[in-house]
Amino acid sequence: MSTPVHIASHGSTDPEAPLVVLLHGRGSHEHEIIELARHLPEGPAYVAVRAPIAEGGGYAWFANRGIGRPVAASLAETMSWFREWLDGIAPNGRPVVLVGFSGGAAFAGGLALQEPGRFAGVAVLYGTLPFDAGVPVEADRLAGLPVLVAHGDTDQVIPRELLDRTSSYLLEESGAPTVAHRDPGGHGITAAALGELASWVAARVPHA
Repeated sequence: MSTPVHIASHGSTDPEAPLVVLLHGRGSHEHEIIELARHLPEGPAYVAVRAPIAEGGGYAWFANRGIGRPVAASLAETMSWFREWLDGIAPNGRPVVLVGFSGGAAFAGGLALQEPGRFAGVAVLYGTLPFDAGVPVEADRLAGLPVLVAHGDTDQVIPRELLDRTSSYLLEESGAPTVAHRDPGGHGITAAALGELASWVAARVPHA
């Protein structure tokens, strides 16, 4: 995949500062989700990346078999594209935290499941892990990797079965030290969830 990488940045410009990568939802773009960084702790470098597949006036991380169900080959291709970019700006040793919303949550989850040791944490916000999409989801796969999962009780976008399966896997099977946030909202980041995310990010980058 030769698609150029488009980013929006916020916060520290120190190339050694902890890096928080924000991954937008399907049909959105990097300039929308970078706004989250204004509500997150000072210290890290925040970078929002534009997904490489143009779709519906915005961009997507992978082709879908259905909502929340990535095509395995498409997910593998975009994860490889992303990792090539990431390895160029964050060599091993620089802490990297992934924060994904909706389709970006599935993409973040796929990256973490593919190589858990590469990341200092992953936040799965109002989305599902990419089950049945070519990434390993065995028991204890994420052992030791801090995870935040946030879902809304009235989410009508992501199928409920996938939201429930995601929560169950992260809390009971993955081995990850998982913080779970649920609220009565729908498919959108609430003020309460944003506060939870800010606290969680601060704990991931204590020396920022």
